[in-house]
Amino acid sequence: MTRPEKIRILIVDDYDLLRKGLRVFVETTSDLECVGEASDGVEAIELCNTLVPDVVLMDMAMPRMGGAEAMRLIRATHPHMQCVALSGFSDESSVQAALAAGAVSYLLKSISAEDLAQAIRDAHAGKSTLAREAAQVLVDAAHRPQRPDSRLTHREREVLRHIVRGLNNHQIADELAITLSTVKKHVSSILLKFEIANRTEAVAMAVKQNLVERNTHRNGV
Repeated sequence: MTRPEKIRILIVDDYDLLRKGLRVFVETTSDLECVGEASDGVEAIELCNTLVPDVVLMDMAMPRMGGAEAMRLIRATHPHMQCVALSGFSDESSVQAALAAGAVSYLLKSISAEDLAQAIRDAHAGKSTLAREAAQVLVDAAHRPQRPDSRLTHREREVLRHIVRGLNNHQIADELAITLSTVKKHVSSILLKFEIANRTEAVAMAVKQNLVERNTHRNGV
């Protein structure tokens, strides 16, 4: 009877001792195989291209390139490669960044070996696993009242601030060093998101909802 193929793992962490410990764990688990180690996101991308692992165990905070950016680039090139965030942090920004980058799971480094092995198997099958703490921060975020400007991107907030200053589209393009067509797209998006008809309404809405400082003016900052 043919033995099933092992799940091929790439371990990515800048802490050498932890990497070695994870390698021992993987190599002593019958259905897992460690095909390589990386100490940062840049190296992880290179090894993913050459080794093509099934699952990447990815730390979030690393030099040169962090886990979120590395996972985003890996998933763009290898959409069938599963990335599992294995982090020491369970704050909202880390969890959200990992999931937005394409991580199938978010686990904490305090996870037991048995649970980690099962999470890797699940990830290989396309099933998500969230650490209890990570799931809780997502629940808390979902129940938190949204800021009025949370629907806007960072660039749209910048454009809105300049609209309130009284700048026209050409002036905003110069201020932000972007094209005129890009400014027009941002303005249209702002009007659409707030269901308003024109720039005058955008200014009134921004001031009323405190999306910009009330003393913002043409010559201000």
